[in-house]
This record gives sequence, C-alpha cells and structure tokens, in this order.
Amino acid sequence: MRERIRQRSRSIQAPADAERQDTRLRLLETAGEVFAERGPDAATGLEICQRAGVNGAAINYYFDGMEGLYEAVLLEARGRLPSVEMLSAAVAQSPDAPSRLRAIIGLVVGVLTGPTTRSWILRVLMREAVSPSPAAQRLLLEAEGLPKLRLFRAIVAEIMGLPEDHPAVAQGCVSVFAPCQVMMIIERDMLSRLYPALDLSPAGAPVMVERLAAFALGGLAAVAAAERGSGSP
Repeated sequence: MRERIRQRSRSIQAPADAERQDTRLRLLETAGEVFAERGPDAATGLEICQRAGVNGAAINYYFDGMEGLYEAVLLEARGRLPSVEMLSAAVAQSPDAPSRLRAIIGLVVGVLTGPTTRSWILRVLMREAVSPSPAAQRLLLEAEGLPKLRLFRAIVAEIMGLPEDHPAVAQGCVSVFAPCQVMMIIERDMLSRLYPALDLSPAGAPVMVERLAAFALGGLAAVAAAERGSGSP
C-alpha cells in the first residue's frame, strides 16, 4: 500500500517538476530577448512575464527578482558560448599558432552562424561589452573573459613573433576580433540586407572561417613586419 502511494506521488511530482522547468526556461529565454532589446535598466518584469505567458510573480518565484533573473540570463548566455575548456581543447589539437587562431575563429563563427532564435545571446553580451554591469564584471569578465583573452593573446603574440605585452599584440587582438564583434552587434536580418551575398548559414561557416583567418593572419604579419622594421622593442 505504501509503495503504491509512493509511486503515485512520484508520478504526480514528475509532471509538476517538468512543468516548472519548462516555465523557468521559457521565462529565461523571453527575458534574454527583452534584455537584448531594451537593456537591463529599461526592461520590466511585467513585460517579460506577459511575453512569456506566465504569472506576474514568476520572476520572484524562480529567480528572486529582476537582478537574479538578469544574472541567470548572463550565465545562460555564457554557457552557450565556447568555454575556456573548449578553446583550450581546440588549441591543443592544432599544430601551430596560425592553426590555433583558425580553430578559435571557427568556434566563434559557429556561434555567429547558429540558430537565429538564440541571437539574443550575442546582443546581451555586446550590450555588456559597451556598458558593463557589476554582474558582468563578476560572471563574464573574471570567470571567462580574462582566461580566454590570455589564451588568445598568447596565440597572437606567437604569430607576430612579439612579446605578449607588446602594444602591437594588443592592437592585433582587437583587429582580429573586430569583424566578429560587428557580426555580433548587428542583427542577422540587417546583415543579410546590407550584404545579401554574405552566407550566414552553417553551410557558409567554413568559407567564412578561412576568409576571416586569412584576413587576420595577413594583417598580423604586416604589422609585425612593420614593427620589426621600425626597430621597436
């Protein structure tokens, strides 16, 4: 008898747990879209709940308020991008610095050409890059951003044949990443309208990777040669 009661309790609890998880994910996804459109300061809990089709108290129930919801959105966005471990694994499989740079560009392009329904991820992160919040400092920059930058900077320095702390290496890092930043900031539909021949689908990703890598490697080589010719330390 007790076993039947326990089984019945579990059967009732499972759908309830699944429903709560579905509600939480729907709320998180909708919040990501609203934060991407309006920013964390202009977004309201009322709009998020209405668009998600959930009770107005859901944000407090699942995330302990708007601040907790925004932090959850940042963590979700961070989790859908290539992690430090993924970058390290890709780099470890590459035989030289140019191949390692190409592998990193490949991971980034994979995100850029991914499902358009998840484009809020990039827009939220780019908002934080332009106007960082205290949450981003802790959750994005310190946890993931700085380790990724150190890995990336070491590769660029090796390609250029310059010390990692050389000013030209810092400029090279910015120059390599700038085209990807542009594609992150601009909406996919707008990019397609501006550049109809630009293939932003997964099928077009390999060509984009090769062209971005060729552009980056050519630029880094030219800057490094200029630095060596000038006698700069």
